[in-house]
Amino acid sequence: MAGVRMVNLLVFSLLIFIPIITAAIYLFFLIVKALKKYINSNEVRTEKTQIKKSLGQTLKEHRNNCKMTQEFVAESLGVSRQAVSKWESGVSDPSTSNLLALCKLYGISPEELLKNISSQ
Repeated sequence: MAGVRMVNLLVFSLLIFIPIITAAIYLFFLIVKALKKYINSNEVRTEKTQIKKSLGQTLKEHRNNCKMTQEFVAESLGVSRQAVSKWESGVSDPSTSNLLALCKLYGISPEELLKNISSQ
């Protein structure tokens, strides 16, 4: 009788612990797979960081592509040339309304202007 109880206890224990052990092994496998993928994505992350620019660099690039001077942009927006210079050098950022006006002046959407801006 004791032997049957012992076998029943052993079977019951195995029925409980096998799924737990299987789940733990599967979780470990998923963690290793995720870490391996993260480690191998270092090149992509480095490339994306290099692609990202500051808002000032992007503004200057679009102004130059449109063949406009800082003076022309300033007059069009009703701000000083120094303000445009500060935006492009990164000393200050344009207000939201000025940013939208710049997008309109450069003929681009706000999403296009801001898509490669770094958040630093």
